[in-house]
Amino acid sequence: MVRKLMAGAAALAMATAGLVAQGLPASPAGAAQTQVGGHYMKAANGEMEYMGGKWIEITYGRPILRGRTNIFGSGATYATQVITDGAKIWRAGANVSTRLRTEVPLVIGGTTVAPGEYSVFIDLKEGAWTFVLSNWAAAKTYPPPNKTELWGSFGYTPDKDVVRVPMKLAKNTMSIEQLTWGFANMTAAGGELTIMWDKEIAAVPFTLGQ
Repeated sequence: MVRKLMAGAAALAMATAGLVAQGLPASPAGAAQTQVGGHYMKAANGEMEYMGGKWIEITYGRPILRGRTNIFGSGATYATQVITDGAKIWRAGANVSTRLRTEVPLVIGGTTVAPGEYSVFIDLKEGAWTFVLSNWAAAKTYPPPNKTELWGSFGYTPDKDVVRVPMKLAKNTMSIEQLTWGFANMTAAGGELTIMWDKEIAAVPFTLGQ
């Protein structure tokens, strides 16, 4: 899977270079990675290198506020700006479904998630976000080529859910212009997968499984 991640990163870099030359799309592609389980050791050249690690990666589309405020809204209009066109759940990004790839087992909300690739969704309720990890495959084009793949979160059903767990919510002191996924509070035992946009911060803790 390391080769796949490296190939994906290379493809993303090449695509990004092309986008810079041609003009970026409305929601550019993004990715966040972390490496776990390894150790810094002295290599043959005498320098310290991180060895034996396993990769965790999230890839997603990065929508931009572009002057919009309070993007999630409140009351009866909560989340209507980010969940559109009849989707019942948020793709937690833009364009192609947000994807989580892991080379190591993860324990999320008491459920052990096997190494592999999953789609990520968030069920948005005001004051209560639910992180969803799903076995739905991601279509690379719209409309999807078949009924086994989703474009974004359109057509989502919960029958392929692997994990559903409440997220920790917090308010940022500043407005984040472009939606950002990342990793926070990482230790040898695990960490948090985080999403930030506008003034919202949401996180889901995970530990490393056996």
